[in-house]
Amino acid sequence: MALTLLVLLGLLLVSQWRKQASTPKSLPTATEPQHIEIARTDVIPLEKRRLQHGLPVSGTLRAVQTAVVKARVAGELMDLQVREGDAVQAGQVLARIDPTEYQRRLRQAEEQAEAARTQIDIAQRQFDNNRALVDQGFISKTALDTSLSTLQSAQATYRAAQAGAEVARKSLDDAVLKAPFAGVISARLAQPGERVAIDARVVELVNLGTLELEATLSAADSLSVRPGQTARLQIEGRPETLSARVQRINPSAQVGSRSVLVYLQLQGEPGLRQGLFAQGVIGTDVREVLAVPLSSVRTDRAQPYVQVVLNNQVAHRPVQPGLRGARVDQPQAETWVEIGGLDPGVQVLAGALGPLREGVSVQFTQAR
Repeated sequence: MALTLLVLLGLLLVSQWRKQASTPKSLPTATEPQHIEIARTDVIPLEKRRLQHGLPVSGTLRAVQTAVVKARVAGELMDLQVREGDAVQAGQVLARIDPTEYQRRLRQAEEQAEAARTQIDIAQRQFDNNRALVDQGFISKTALDTSLSTLQSAQATYRAAQAGAEVARKSLDDAVLKAPFAGVISARLAQPGERVAIDARVVELVNLGTLELEATLSAADSLSVRPGQTARLQIEGRPETLSARVQRINPSAQVGSRSVLVYLQLQGEPGLRQGLFAQGVIGTDVREVLAVPLSSVRTDRAQPYVQVVLNNQVAHRPVQPGLRGARVDQPQAETWVEIGGLDPGVQVLAGALGPLREGVSVQFTQAR
């Protein structure tokens, strides 16, 4: 029995030895870098900066100048060549309505005016003859008054005929549809060959030179908004922010919601379109606080902290974030945040460097 146990123990030891021999030795782990090189621009000194605090707003962009070109006369639509996305100039011909009927009406009105003018000539000669006869005593003054009435009636008929010709001429001019201002065609609402009625919608035109955001604010928040205040807007599909200005404020609150509409205006830029969603902040208050870029404040721990350079080494320091806003001197820059818990002058590392281990030595690259 004892011999059997010894044999089993020996086999177990041999098996363990073979496993250890067949297991590859683990490679040594790569050592973390003991120092890093950064540029001077990667360090932000903690100092007081003027931040603009504000109210959040959002809405849809729309063109300040927009129009629907409608038919002013009825008829068959002709020469409609523009399509969505085409740029047009002010006064450019967009389409025509068949002018045949209106040309003939104008000719008829002009002929009637010419006939009325001829009647004036006849009445004028008769009046001049009767006046001479009255002066010579051949006819009574009553006959002269009658000829004067005939002359005045002919003159009135001629003026009415002229007005009719002007109306016909305007109808002929209205058969040509022109762009009221320079812009871009946003919708084509009719097709060539269609018979359109008066006020039928033909094309829609927008001017993207100036855009507007209609924002809704509560009655309490609207009290701190004034025309002329600036705002930073983030436009759908664009990484950078754009500057806008409060153009006007609706004097009446909306029925039911009691909210107030505020209109922000911004200049059109390449890529901006009517209907894009925008959100941002209206600057209503400016404060001077110790602040760093929001990206420099790290939140991968229980308490927010920043990475600083202390004695040429990376150190982590907990902070208390406060007011967020844009720098007054750099309204297009990223968002900044007030922090507490650090003394002015501390060198804070930019957020673009990512997380760094405490104690890592910091060396600054030499400027070339």
